[in-house]
Amino acid sequence: MKNKKKLAFAIGTVLFVVLMVVLSMVTQRTIDPENYQPAVYSTIFALLPPVIAIVLALITKEVYSSLFIGIVTGAFLYANGNPELSLNTMLFNEEGGMITKLADSWNVGILVFLVILGVLVALMNKVGGSAAFGQWASKHIKSRVGTQLATIGLGVLIFIDDYFNCLTVGSVMRPVTDRQKISRAKLSYLIDATAAPVCIIAPVSSWAAAVTSSVPEGSGINGFAMFLNTIPYNLYAILTIIMMIVLAVMKFDFGPMKKHEINAMNGDLFTTDARPYGEVSQEKTSPNGRVIDLVFPVIVLIICCIIGMVYTGGFFEGVSFIDAFADADASVGLVLGSTVTLVITFCFYMIRGTITFKEFAACIPEGFKAMVAPILILTLAWTLSGMTGLLGAKFYVHDLVEASAGAVQMFLPAIIFVVALFLAFSTGTSWGTFAILIPIVCHVFGSADTYQMLVISISACLAGAVCGDHCSPISDTTIMASAGAHCDHVNHVSTQLPYALTAAAVSFAGYILAGVLGYTLGTGIAMIATPVSIAILIVTLVVIKKQTANK
Repeated sequence: MKNKKKLAFAIGTVLFVVLMVVLSMVTQRTIDPENYQPAVYSTIFALLPPVIAIVLALITKEVYSSLFIGIVTGAFLYANGNPELSLNTMLFNEEGGMITKLADSWNVGILVFLVILGVLVALMNKVGGSAAFGQWASKHIKSRVGTQLATIGLGVLIFIDDYFNCLTVGSVMRPVTDRQKISRAKLSYLIDATAAPVCIIAPVSSWAAAVTSSVPEGSGINGFAMFLNTIPYNLYAILTIIMMIVLAVMKFDFGPMKKHEINAMNGDLFTTDARPYGEVSQEKTSPNGRVIDLVFPVIVLIICCIIGMVYTGGFFEGVSFIDAFADADASVGLVLGSTVTLVITFCFYMIRGTITFKEFAACIPEGFKAMVAPILILTLAWTLSGMTGLLGAKFYVHDLVEASAGAVQMFLPAIIFVVALFLAFSTGTSWGTFAILIPIVCHVFGSADTYQMLVISISACLAGAVCGDHCSPISDTTIMASAGAHCDHVNHVSTQLPYALTAAAVSFAGYILAGVLGYTLGTGIAMIATPVSIAILIVTLVVIKKQTANK
């Protein structure tokens, strides 16, 4: 595998050097800033930066360096092979440079929100609110069905960020699920399935902010309003949540998960010899920690962020709530809401005596460190999008798609879903996937006449990215779900995969239906695909239960 990676890197490097030499020979080095246009502007080569990023990500399964190489490629193409201009373009170009993107107030607001969110997570874990909730739940939940539904409910409640979800739900519910003899593999699945799938349909979350920021500047598309419109069409997220509830209520499992659950009811929570943390005693709970220490900050964060966003949309100046939410500045609103929440949470903990100022200060760098990975992905994705815009890729793709047959366009949502799924599975990241694909989709369906198809296609992109991330063994969320449940990682991946693929198959069929209806019948009609997909999923699960009842 290492040799393949080295070979792919060597071939890519040679092709890149040859391309740059050719460009430098056939183009002039004299630059007129007012009328400058790269030689590859609005040609197929304008798509080279994201294509290189995607291919390298698939080969190396590493998203950071892949995005960076895509950025470097875009800068060299824009500069026609001029090294000095390439460096200046990559860093300081006024429309797409990395420094320019980081200097943008909207982008910085998103990064600040992520950091504050990380600090809040560190604070809530520090005061022992999660452990206190676990103790409370173990006294009040008396059945396997109730335990699973409580785990799902807690996962849905913690929709602000998937990292927070995975780091909290496992430690909270593990004592409860152990007492009810629910396998660690099943707990891992419930944690993982209520992390990204819930965050991607929550308007107040780090994921909503990341999706909104992925919409290209100058596209004329309100990113946050578009995200709200995608929620009813995000089939994989909706079907995954419904699937968890149906499996719990109908009291059945299938695939490798069934074996784990049978063994758990017989006293073996792990099934295999691999038992990570199996001999470790439960974490000590803070003597001052209470359930309110977990619930209060989350509720305050939700309320404050909603108020902050409608405030930026003009709600307090007479605009209706819906219009204010649609026109809200998500960056400013989330920063305002999270900042107020942080202050209120600190005061609340200080009044209760659960934390000292020194401990609060220590949580700040801890929260920042927890958000380094998403910040890095966002920065690189913003810059790659800027490079693609400088090369005029949107004009080339738009003309290409407009010239294609209508029958192909109506199946694009299903195709985008599969592409996003495969890319996220290979790279282990949702954010990197839809950060690459969303700008391309926006360029394809950028006009007002195709807005309905834009919404469906963006939904398919988000759903496919989450599905691939959910299935991927190298995903941060998947790994953290295993750790949170104290489950062997291979067990988690192997038992979860049949469930995720079942929801993915139904989602694919749903996007075919949504694409056909959206393209042929227009606005509103395509939403029929969501209840139809839910019905198909339930019927499928009933059939599976009957087929596996005696096995």
